Amino acid sequence: MKKFNTSKISGAEELLPEKQALFEQLKNKIDETYKKHGFLSVETPHLEHTEILLAKAGGDTEKQIYKVVKTAESADESDQALRFDHTVPLARYVVEYESKLTFPFKVSQIGVDFRGERAQKGRFREFYQCDVDVIGRNNLSIAYDADVIATLLDAFSTFNLDTPVLARISNRKILTGLLEAFNLENKSKDIYDIIDHSEKVPPEKTKSSFIEIGLSEEDTNMLIDFINTNGQRNFVIDKLTKLNLTNPTFLDGLTELDRVMALLEAQNLQNYITVDFKIVRGLDYYTGTVFEFILPEHKNIGSVCGGGRYENLTKHFSDQSFPGVGGSIGLTRLFYVLNENSLLKNQVDSLLEYAIIPITEAEYDYSNILANNLRDKGFKTTVVYSDKKLGDKITYAAKLAKNGIIIGDEEVKTNNLKVKNFLTGETTNLE
Repeated sequence: MKKFNTSKISGAEELLPEKQALFEQLKNKIDETYKKHGFLSVETPHLEHTEILLAKAGGDTEKQIYKVVKTAESADESDQALRFDHTVPLARYVVEYESKLTFPFKVSQIGVDFRGERAQKGRFREFYQCDVDVIGRNNLSIAYDADVIATLLDAFSTFNLDTPVLARISNRKILTGLLEAFNLENKSKDIYDIIDHSEKVPPEKTKSSFIEIGLSEEDTNMLIDFINTNGQRNFVIDKLTKLNLTNPTFLDGLTELDRVMALLEAQNLQNYITVDFKIVRGLDYYTGTVFEFILPEHKNIGSVCGGGRYENLTKHFSDQSFPGVGGSIGLTRLFYVLNENSLLKNQVDSLLEYAIIPITEAEYDYSNILANNLRDKGFKTTVVYSDKKLGDKITYAAKLAKNGIIIGDEEVKTNNLKVKNFLTGETTNLE
């Protein structure tokens, strides 16, 4: 009987070894892809000064962060809290080391973040984020927007999923300029919120929401037509060009979107990208390109990746301008939904290659030497230290490894070793 409640904390995730091995494989594939595309890896502390974390935050962020409880020894230290994303720590990192960094700074961060949200199915309080960002000093080429998207698409291509991913791409300048052209910018926040939630409610609700904030029937129909515009680059750009709008923000966004899509098409990614103006991203620091990835055959899962362009990453920490573009794979949530929907193939073998089974303690030294020799050759190997019966040792070993090697007095004397394949039952000589 349990003496304590040993269930995990709500909002945290823990896996059995075979699932953990698969999770680690996906994490490693993401890391390898990021490095392959030229992103340098950094790690920032899990703990940050609370004032740093809250510098750009708004809304309920202060209620969601985990603050550190001070002890008598740390009472004189400033308030500290666990980071809730990688973006704020990256902003601090860039300001702190900007004289030592090479810009544009291509950087990846893979690690655990913490949010004190209400735990829900598929949403966690402790979770892995896998971020890529490109930070410029004073300016940053729009080509990096395509670079980030292409990198993330490449990462997903390594997962061996049963269904391909689709990047839905937009540019916030287009909607901003559209609202300016129709004198609706004073209602922009409400309009962005309605569009951001439009896929979660019936179409009639979206229309009624526009009416409720005071939009005319004509403006409402115009916006609904706009957000329902999606598809390949030429079709979308041609349709919006025919609006004959002269608003500079609108035209700038259209040019940027056209350029990003063209750069991705040139990399033969046209089957994995689409323009979609329902993508506005809820975070208010995005200023240009925005994107979200979905699995088209499993739209119920929702977004599996997202990001965009921000004009000044460090505006709360420095007068220097550092524009950037970035994207993030929420690996913990992604792994959960892929696993729940049976979209992950068993891509990893968690079994060891060898389990060495000494019959008595007298064979421990020999077994250890043999194990180290096998490890030196790259084989995952364990030694079974147990005083149980040989049959019990073999049963245990078969749960851990593909092959077993029994070491007794005769094997030590002759070096004649037999390998039993636990999967097939076949016995062969050890080469």
